[in-house]
Amino acid sequence: MATTDESGDPPKIEHPLLEPDFLERRLYQLKLAGTAANHHTLVCLPTGLGKTTVSLLVTARRLEEVGGKSVMLAPTKPLVQQHAEFYREALQIPDDEIVVFTGDVSPDDRAALWDKATVVMATPQVIENDLVGSRVSLADVTHITFDECHRATGDYAYNYIAERYHDDAKKPLVTGMSASPGGDEEAILEVCENLGLQEVEVMTEEDADVAEFTHDTDVEWERIDLPEHVLEIRDALNEVIKDRLETLKEMGIASSTQPDQSQKDLNRMRAELQQLINNDQSEGFEGMSIHAEVMKLRQAVTLVETQSVEALRRYFDRQRNQARSSGASKASQRMVSDPRVRESMRKAESFDELHPKYRKTRMLLAETLGLEGGERVIVFTESRDTAEALTEFLCDSFDAKRFVGQGDREGSDGMTQTEQKDVLDDFRAGEFEVLVSTSVAEEGLDVPEVDLVLFYEPVPTAIRSIQRKGRTGRQSEGRVVVLMAEDTRDEAYFWISQRREKEMESELRDLKGMADDLKDELDDSQQALSDFDGETGTGDKSEVKVDTRQGQADAVGDSSSGNEGVSTQPGLEDYADDISDSSDDEGDTSDVETHEPTAEGDQIAIVADQREMDANIARELSRRDEIDITLETLEVGDYVLSDRVVIERKSVADFVDSLVGSDRSMFEQVGSMARHYSRPIVIVEGDGLYEQRDIHPNAIRGALSSLAVDFDASILQTGGEDETTELLAVIAGREQETSDREVSVHGEKQAKTLAEQQEYVVSSIAEIGPVTARSLLAEFGTVEAIMIATEDELQAANGVGQVTAERMREVIGSDYSG
Repeated sequence: MATTDESGDPPKIEHPLLEPDFLERRLYQLKLAGTAANHHTLVCLPTGLGKTTVSLLVTARRLEEVGGKSVMLAPTKPLVQQHAEFYREALQIPDDEIVVFTGDVSPDDRAALWDKATVVMATPQVIENDLVGSRVSLADVTHITFDECHRATGDYAYNYIAERYHDDAKKPLVTGMSASPGGDEEAILEVCENLGLQEVEVMTEEDADVAEFTHDTDVEWERIDLPEHVLEIRDALNEVIKDRLETLKEMGIASSTQPDQSQKDLNRMRAELQQLINNDQSEGFEGMSIHAEVMKLRQAVTLVETQSVEALRRYFDRQRNQARSSGASKASQRMVSDPRVRESMRKAESFDELHPKYRKTRMLLAETLGLEGGERVIVFTESRDTAEALTEFLCDSFDAKRFVGQGDREGSDGMTQTEQKDVLDDFRAGEFEVLVSTSVAEEGLDVPEVDLVLFYEPVPTAIRSIQRKGRTGRQSEGRVVVLMAEDTRDEAYFWISQRREKEMESELRDLKGMADDLKDELDDSQQALSDFDGETGTGDKSEVKVDTRQGQADAVGDSSSGNEGVSTQPGLEDYADDISDSSDDEGDTSDVETHEPTAEGDQIAIVADQREMDANIARELSRRDEIDITLETLEVGDYVLSDRVVIERKSVADFVDSLVGSDRSMFEQVGSMARHYSRPIVIVEGDGLYEQRDIHPNAIRGALSSLAVDFDASILQTGGEDETTELLAVIAGREQETSDREVSVHGEKQAKTLAEQQEYVVSSIAEIGPVTARSLLAEFGTVEAIMIATEDELQAANGVGQVTAERMREVIGSDYSG
């Protein structure tokens, strides 16, 4: 039990960088911070119990003892803004030294703010881009926090940032935070490896230090019977799915025609179809289109089963619009033209009953906010359509507002960062009582204590279930209700979530106190951390090397500053006493290798379009000491390798799409490149160039010939991103080291010949392009003759039809009204 001071208030934490009387002194937070201040630590703590406070305590200690800069990363903009506000309130650091980095801040502004900042709060994608583009350096960052660190899997930006941090920082310290780090030991260990974490500190609600700050949260589930009208719509859609699966079964792809097949089986089918396509078998394309239709139909079934008829209506509207658009997929067109689907659409339009989930939601809110005198409720739903429609419905009885993501969608506007902040501020202040949210409010947002968390539908993942339930039961007993439609995938999702959640809780309990076993799992590479107990070391990374990722990462530089108590026993009293001690001894870091910019001419420079960050190429190039990557928004091309070489990179699918259906054709793109650079190069990435879509191979060969002959572009093909990466490095090195050329994003196009200048002038008329320009010049002989030719005369040139001739005369003969 925490004791109180003479005034009866809980005791507070004191530290030179913390605002006096701001933070309550909680034993479990101080214990966690004690460990995290000395080692790269994964901190697992139930939602609502102050993980951010633990990170704050470690940050304050590192800034006081070691100096430098602190970085905190969070996956969403609202969460980043929330952390910044908390740190500004808690730390005795000028507000302008605690800066926010999101995509709303321009790259140039971020570079300037970084140098002046003491604490940086950021989304990971922004920091990743700035690292790849060499706009910031992590050398002086002495503490970095990865919030919601369970995301550190696959290609998520956290992994790249952690790798660079361990490589670049002189005195690194990593803290990972999550209420739900993974569903099993393997997943948790993956997070530790990706972030370079050495210790796992777990606190559960069963721990005595934590229990006094939590309350029981009842989880109830309400079974919902769907009306016959809704079931008829579902059954009709399932019949169409059966028919489509029957076709796939005849092809040998599907093993069953049951419409409720698992996502795993559907993924397997897609993989087999892709293999057929890769082997140049036409059935693969047909099957892939049918598979896409099955996925669209399953989404419709999910909406009618688990959401509402209104959500289904909105979905059908979008599908109809897509089917009517230019370049619509055959899957969309086939689906909306099926008589059974059209009948389902008609039934959805005519459905005028109150959906039973709507009715139950209104009843539960009336019970909580009316009869029980509650103040706040959160309703979570998977569907933005449902969030918007449900908010409109609830506003007739309650003061409700929606909370959704930032992206705009057809028929639905997203919320700006400012709008999100205003809604949460109003909810905290009690300005309204019901928040209807999609998943954007699940992770970490400081939503106030609520009386009821209502799951409009179950979620099949333990992590999201735990995150959602953490919105209640912090200060008093809370209530969680899950709505489940009978005999639908709602029930399956609920039980999957229950099972996975129990497995996760079991894994967390097993992980408590298993630091030694964890070190063994992480490649047996860690040296005993007791090696630097009691030392007054300098923090020079050349003395101790420990790698939880590849056997070569850096140990935490002597964060204890010689205070043995903290290193050997990171508990309450040791932490409270030692946190105020500081040391200016930063040690000898002359041997530390970092990615800081080197002298001009030492590195090969490559400018990448920042939209290329969707691929791993720029990221991989930035890892190489001999290459300096800069990210910019390029007017032409994807990569600039010198003042004469520009690269346009296309996957084989994108290449073919750009020939037949994109807004800006390949010829326009390469034409722009050729006007600025004398050596334009097109890299076509991947296999199966002649098997894409239903295009004759000769059409693709003709396009390749035109690019090479008419535009003087080189066409190179690679097997994938890895080969492209190597090719870019070789070309850039040859240009800059062998040919002694410099990089210029504006190019250094050689002077045009007279013929080239004439072609350029004519090709710009109504954007007819160079091929038609040559045809016109061959027909009329001079630019002047083309300018005075009539529409009929213009059509005498090869490739000029009536429409083109009309456009040319309109441009040439119309009055200027600029």
